[in-house]
Amino acid sequence: MRAVEPDDDDPWRRPAGLGGRRRSDEPERERRKQMPLWQELPLLLIVAFCLAVLIRTFLLQAFFIPSGSMEDTLLVGDRVLVNKVVYDVRDPQRGEVVVFRGPPNWTPEFQEPELGFGAKLGRTVGDLVGVSRPGEKDFIKRVIGVPGDRVQCCDDQGRVQVNGKSIDEPYVIENSDPNLPPNPQECRSRRFDEITVQPGNLFVMGDHRLVSQDSRCQGQVPIDNVIGRAFIIVWPYDRWNGLSVPSTFDGVPQVAAMAPPVSQPNPGGVAVVLPIVGSLLFSARARRWLPGRRRRLRP
Repeated sequence: MRAVEPDDDDPWRRPAGLGGRRRSDEPERERRKQMPLWQELPLLLIVAFCLAVLIRTFLLQAFFIPSGSMEDTLLVGDRVLVNKVVYDVRDPQRGEVVVFRGPPNWTPEFQEPELGFGAKLGRTVGDLVGVSRPGEKDFIKRVIGVPGDRVQCCDDQGRVQVNGKSIDEPYVIENSDPNLPPNPQECRSRRFDEITVQPGNLFVMGDHRLVSQDSRCQGQVPIDNVIGRAFIIVWPYDRWNGLSVPSTFDGVPQVAAMAPPVSQPNPGGVAVVLPIVGSLLFSARARRWLPGRRRRLRP
């Protein structure tokens, strides 16, 4: 009686060592169960929370606008997304809207109300994931002068001048009074003497010059205090819009004598967050996928 030769193309008869599967493996695979939903859901929530904290810490953060100092560009109640990585690779530029921590001498533009325990707990959790209100010492303004710039106001048409060039500012709807004398205690006057922006600092102003407390009276802002660049309005949805740099700053001449040093790339946020995010994603999926990929070698 002639023996029947096994068909090499039949996966059920292929030797296990050559990548085939034996029928005896099937019951074992059926017995192998995935993690129950009631165990997997909390793990996924923890991973999602950790990712939100990492993104808020190193990449992006949503900020609530509590005052009218940037009207009509930003209204009270708007939420903007702030890019926290961009200034790791370059310095702020004229015309950009930045969020920064005010120096000790800066007066807050709003007062935080007294909160109960529940509200404080909710704000703490919201701050961890990047959706809370800013603190009293957080400000949002537009960069007018960078290190080395000479900024003053006003020319014969009441415009701000940067390095001798008059700036047309279409984003300024309500300007301050040009006839009031400068007062170092408050920014009521449009006029101020020429200021040279020191190395490592910025000269910033709010778009609503009538009420904004900014560098006119409170001084320059260290670049190290800048949290990031506000680049888009994300809420309310009917005000969804980008915060682009106006072209009015394109013709401002550079000041070679006090030009800031070229910043060296320092992508610290990305270098820290990507390995951590990768490890979290791997750990969340490892138990689900790896067991199904193991092969048992049989003699």
